[in-house]
Amino acid sequence: MPRDAGPKTPAAVLFDMDGTLVDSEKLWTIALDDYAAHRGGALSEPTREQMVGSNMNRSMGLLLTDLGLPDGDAEVAAAAQWVAGRMAELFAEGLPWRPGAAEALREAKRLGLRTALVTSTIRSLTERALETIGRENFDVTVCGDEVDGRNKPDPEPYLKAARLLGVDPADCVAVEDSPTGVASAEAAGCAVIAIPCEVALEAGPHRTLYGALTEVDLAALGELFADAA
Repeated sequence: MPRDAGPKTPAAVLFDMDGTLVDSEKLWTIALDDYAAHRGGALSEPTREQMVGSNMNRSMGLLLTDLGLPDGDAEVAAAAQWVAGRMAELFAEGLPWRPGAAEALREAKRLGLRTALVTSTIRSLTERALETIGRENFDVTVCGDEVDGRNKPDPEPYLKAARLLGVDPADCVAVEDSPTGVASAEAAGCAVIAIPCEVALEAGPHRTLYGALTEVDLAALGELFADAA
């Protein structure tokens, strides 16, 4: 989607959660490994990498297949319920911030930027996470069980966030950590700040790679639109 050249203020900044704002992918690994052990197996590293940035149902399907277990709808739902319960326990113990994330949210508010949380995590767990990251930091939130099955890498999560905010996704900046999330945001037409956490990210025409949110100048986000044009 073409954009006018030159700096401009983004209509909104759309933040992913797991691996972007909070270092929770490691907690997911604990819960997934615990479930695998509960079922008498072990989760392989390649399958775990495929889950990063994905939604609960797809991840449970991958998990059950990796363990050599039935992966029908009932089995996926049962696995999801077990893992969600374990994640709730881990979330309750506290969520560590990713470097610069808390400061970035405060800076976005100071600059008057509109913000959204766009996560593949289900609403019940996201509500627990918001106790750490702050509901007040977001104008809207979109969760993985609120997009009619059109989860990342489908563009719908970012398109829905833009609709709720009443803005054009092409005027938004998304902040993501995974290939799945980056693909979703790019497909929606957003400029993307890509900060890898658990999985490496490659360069692309509509994304800018950083090592951490501490390196991102939110006051200069308008430059991304000129770079992506």
